[in-house]
Amino acid sequence: MRSTVLFGLLGLAGVVAAVGCTSMPAGPAGMSFFVTSTNPGKGGDLGGLDGADRHCQALATGAGAGHRTWRAYLSTQAPALNSPAFVNARDRIGTGPWQNAKGVVIARNVEELHSEKNNINKDTALDEKGQPVNDRTKQPNKHDILTGSRPDGTAFAGGPGGGVPFPDMTCGNWTKSTTEGAAMTGHFDKSGPIATAAWATSWNSSHPTIGCSMERIRPTGGDGLLYCFAADQRR
Repeated sequence: MRSTVLFGLLGLAGVVAAVGCTSMPAGPAGMSFFVTSTNPGKGGDLGGLDGADRHCQALATGAGAGHRTWRAYLSTQAPALNSPAFVNARDRIGTGPWQNAKGVVIARNVEELHSEKNNINKDTALDEKGQPVNDRTKQPNKHDILTGSRPDGTAFAGGPGGGVPFPDMTCGNWTKSTTEGAAMTGHFDKSGPIATAAWATSWNSSHPTIGCSMERIRPTGGDGLLYCFAADQRR
């Protein structure tokens, strides 16, 4: 009997050890998702996708996670209707899983990220330093995150020049910092003026800004922040 109990305890210890070896570490070594603590400095002009990616990479490097390849969660629009030259945010962030600086998993894969099962909220959407970002209840409110995306993580139709019926949803594919244009945003805290409205509680597709300069991004509750994802899982 005592031998049976002993072997059982040893087996349990082995399982615990195995789980510990396969789990991702917390802190910079394991971080694969964060909200940027700052905008690059020009509102909706992020220097295109490349500039946005460099911003994510620089912040990650400063936080001790520069060993991974970082991508901004952003879509771009095609130059014309039916043109294939668009980019979907969901296609550029790797396959997951992703976790914040505290080791909390926010999604295991792309499908879960774009479903109601994702774990993005005001407690888990931390910046690269592991600090909370001002949600809708704080001042200044910074819960609008630039995405340029639809709820499923795909790009909007039409050209980035804007105009009916294809409005600009990406600040000219992340090159505008003027009062013109707009960019779709999401609410990282999944909170809005109408608690039950799907648009108000969407982490990636809530409403557009009223312009592309910082002065036109802030009035609706944002600070030109981005979601950054590790596109690889190197440790």
